[in-house]
Amino acid sequence: MRIKIKNARVSPNSEARDVYVNNGLIEGFNLDGTFDLEIDASNFLLSPALIDPHAHLREPGQEVKEDLQSGLSAAVAGGFGTVVCMPNTKPVIDDPEILRSLIAKAEKLGLARLLPSAALTRGQEGKLLADAAALKAAGAVMLTDDGRTNEDAGVLRRGLEYAHALGLVVSVHAEDASLRGDGVMNEGEVSERLGLPGNPAAAEAARIARDLEICAVTGARLHIQHLSTARGLQLVRDAKTRGVNVTCEVGPHHLTLTDSKLETFDALYKVAPPLRLQSDCDALLAGLVDGTVDCIGTDHAPHTKAEKEQDLLEAPFGIANIELAFPLLYTHFVATGKLSLEKLLELMTTGGAKVLGIGEPKLEAGMPADLVLLDLNTKKIVDPASFKTKANFGSPWAGQELTGWAAKTIVRGQVVFDASSS
Repeated sequence: MRIKIKNARVSPNSEARDVYVNNGLIEGFNLDGTFDLEIDASNFLLSPALIDPHAHLREPGQEVKEDLQSGLSAAVAGGFGTVVCMPNTKPVIDDPEILRSLIAKAEKLGLARLLPSAALTRGQEGKLLADAAALKAAGAVMLTDDGRTNEDAGVLRRGLEYAHALGLVVSVHAEDASLRGDGVMNEGEVSERLGLPGNPAAAEAARIARDLEICAVTGARLHIQHLSTARGLQLVRDAKTRGVNVTCEVGPHHLTLTDSKLETFDALYKVAPPLRLQSDCDALLAGLVDGTVDCIGTDHAPHTKAEKEQDLLEAPFGIANIELAFPLLYTHFVATGKLSLEKLLELMTTGGAKVLGIGEPKLEAGMPADLVLLDLNTKKIVDPASFKTKANFGSPWAGQELTGWAAKTIVRGQVVFDASSS
């Protein structure tokens, strides 16, 4: 299919150009000839489709929460063209055949591109390393025991060494389990007042400090997932200045929500690591601005309504947010002048690509036609009932008025989401 995207702008003040897409690639600009579909981009911003290096799509085994169809539909509705799924499924993604099956199913669906991560250790039990070479050959782009912390430093060291030899990045859920304990929210004034077990900021900082030392010894690539604290961020910043091969991500919820939300006792706000203080949010934003944070990872983690309606001690951790990530961050930070549009797009496109070691998306002839048209003008109220994810029963941001929604998402040269017809 040949598509003409007319009057496309890559920044609000750039010159408008006609972009031609053909056979899954960007063909060129301001060309001639016939086309099968014309898209008027006059009121939108054209960008490479977003990349999410951290999402839970729950398949296999937890399809009641989410599956590839619903999760990848939600992704393209959020403007994402590539999604890295986490391996804490049932069974765990530690077998090459599971990887191949997921990739084949995603290709058949024809929505966002699926790049599966695989478990660092068998069953994510933190004891025996999974067969990293076989998993990479089957399509894994990352090794991680996300959902569990790596308690054995020796196992993590060996895992990093093997991954380094294969050219793979290892990502970690950095929380010291003994310090975290049974914490269901941030340890602090709010948890003490509510009488709820707290998870201290020190749990994140202590584990990051340990993992950075292991990374330095191995020279391997280490990625810190979902940073939530100012102290954790500073440890990463200092390590980078020493030349440690580390990257990190921040999620939309840790930038826009604080532990005060738990005063409602609503488990929609229960997430791991927990929502922290406003000072942590401010520090993480500063990390986006100064380049310490490499990318945005949504940590999209859908659960069922029944699970999230349990009390805070019993409900699972996780927030569904992949459809809101860009408009949420655009509205809160770009529209308010706290972050540049260019930086936000970098964090949500090339940043993730660099972490994963995949080709960086560019709006150039010959590049894959994975594109998103973003509406930076239309205001829309967050209505969870309209979500594509199965976790459409509620949202921490329900009722907020946001701008920056995806108008159209194109993957492999095909329109896979159109807000005007959804």
